[in-house]
Amino acid sequence: MKMNVTIDMTPKEAREFLGLPDVSKAQERMMAEIEKRVKAAVDMNDPEAVMKAWMPLGGAGFEQFQKFMLDSARAMTGGTARKTKE
Repeated sequence: MKMNVTIDMTPKEAREFLGLPDVSKAQERMMAEIEKRVKAAVDMNDPEAVMKAWMPLGGAGFEQFQKFMLDSARAMTGGTARKTKE
């Protein structure tokens, strides 16, 4: 036996039904803060500050992500993970 149930509700109604908190105010405050920081960096004409606003870890975060992707690809193809110097 197969049954399909369709429920038509808004995201707000679904959150209330599931008992999840309404985080819209926190999201609005966070976005306002991000906009303020990016605007300040752009107004100073400082590309490095703009990148720091969007990537708090800077280049290190990107390098870690890149290493993770390369090591994952090697592992999937039967290779070994690259050893790093620490």
